[in-house]
Amino acid sequence: MTKILLQGGNVLDPALGSLFPRHDVLIEKDRIIDVSATPLDVPGARVINVAGKTVMPGLIDCHVHVLASLANLGLNAIQPGSLTSIRALPIVEAMLNRGFTSVRDAGGADWGLAQAIAIGLVPGPRIFPSGKALSQTGGHGDFRPRSDVLEPCSCAFRAGAIARVADGVDAVRLAAREELQKGATQIKIMASGGVASPTDPIGNTQYSEDEIRAIVAEAEAAQTYVMAHAYTGRAISRAVRCGVRTIEHGNLVDAEAAKVMREHGAFVVPTLVTYDSLARDGARLGLPADSVAKIESVRQAGRDSLRIYADAGVPMGFGSDLLGEMHQDQSHEFIIRAEILGNLETIRSATSIAAAILQREGVLGTVRAGAQADLIVVDGNPLQDITLLTGQGEHLSLVMQAGYIHRSRA
Repeated sequence: MTKILLQGGNVLDPALGSLFPRHDVLIEKDRIIDVSATPLDVPGARVINVAGKTVMPGLIDCHVHVLASLANLGLNAIQPGSLTSIRALPIVEAMLNRGFTSVRDAGGADWGLAQAIAIGLVPGPRIFPSGKALSQTGGHGDFRPRSDVLEPCSCAFRAGAIARVADGVDAVRLAAREELQKGATQIKIMASGGVASPTDPIGNTQYSEDEIRAIVAEAEAAQTYVMAHAYTGRAISRAVRCGVRTIEHGNLVDAEAAKVMREHGAFVVPTLVTYDSLARDGARLGLPADSVAKIESVRQAGRDSLRIYADAGVPMGFGSDLLGEMHQDQSHEFIIRAEILGNLETIRSATSIAAAILQREGVLGTVRAGAQADLIVVDGNPLQDITLLTGQGEHLSLVMQAGYIHRSRA
């Protein structure tokens, strides 16, 4: 059967902020072909009554690490590749069950896993992979411990490693080209210190401006963009002025850096839930003590940053950035954001704004004719109750990806 009719639901258009009551949505193969206020009669279609429920775009998480099955990324990186891949399968299936029909992987996932999902071999969200993130020596992607002798970095080839180390303009150009050749849909760089890595204070800036500009040039030549891990206003401004398009985390932003982002048309992807999860479970799940100590320095600042970005008019995408068992907390990001930004803006971050980040406006993150048939049906109105999008998908009566019904209670 190639046609499915979702009958009588309330259709949410996040970009407009409108809920259209009692509309029919007709899907053929992998596309939405009609959204109608007039009841549709489609002979041969499978009809699903969704009256009283909300039909909305599938959710998009713009910052995940689907191959991070262990909280300790150093240990994750030395797992056998086959074990890393197999451990990722329940992680991606659970994301789809929560209504996330697309994700942007911020380091680790490759073209092969994205293809396995795309051809229906395994269930999971559509993956926009970054391949290995690029890190300087001693940067956020370098998980070698401090020692007198620095052994050669093996982080470029193991499946469980989220990053590879490359230094110098020529080397980073080659690294970017290699990740693009292997199927990366965008390039990720480490532009400041971070929480999970052992030897780089959060306030550090990373990569020279010449190196960042070289990576940006390679991405733009391949008709894509660069996303950058960055925390402080200094690191953020520096990266954006060098051409970086999306800032990841951005907890320690200041008003001046947010202004620079707005002037350059940059996006930010805050990842607030991960700090709550790391504070609660990080030590128990193997996060090194040095990393645990860094959490509180950015946790509350992350919440405060949402106001700074909103006041500056910087568009915010949805991100979770969870590791290991903490992936189950993915949807709690909605509650954290909604308390500060409200339900509609929070939903936009995971739909229309996220689609713009992915450069898929009008295709993802919307319910309109011609769009990809990535849809969820919610048992109620998430504009009024954001908790309907939380948990493990308990409040979703249908999850559809590219016209295929992954699961349905209808």
